[in-house]
Order: sequence, then structure tokens, then C-alpha cells
Amino acid sequence: MGFSYKPLWRLLIDKEMSKSNYREALGLSSATLAKMGKGEYVSMEVLDKTCNYFNVPLDQIVEHVAEPGYEGISQIKESPQV
Repeated sequence: MGFSYKPLWRLLIDKEMSKSNYREALGLSSATLAKMGKGEYVSMEVLDKTCNYFNVPLDQIVEHVAEPGYEGISQIKESPQV
């Protein structure tokens, strides 16, 4: 998955703002909103506009979700010390 926009959706609920109103206020395309709805990547420009519009940090808009079965840095094998 990679990223989740659940924090943004919660923020919209708190602000009593629909996704359509959000899209229109920021001048986003419906395709961009659809990508966000599917948890797909959007440009940093979209995230920046959103943070500025709501005056919030990035972590209140998007969160990282680890890929299932991916262990990250623990997959790297340490080389023997010489």
C-alpha cells in the first residue's frame, strides 16, 4: 500500500467539509482525489497545498503504511567485520 490518507479524511470530517468541497477549494482534479481514495501516490505539490490550506503538518494529512511482509532494514545482512 505505502500511504494512507485516513488522517486527511478524518480532518475533513472534523472540519465538516466534503471531499468535493476539498477538491474544489484546492483546485484538484477528480483523478487526484480518486488516487487519494485508493491510497495511491499524489504529488508533493498536492500534499503541500493541503498542508497550507489547513495549516497542519504532513502527518495530519498522510501516514505511511508498511507493505505486508516487508521487513525493511532488518532484511539487510550485516557484513562480517574485518
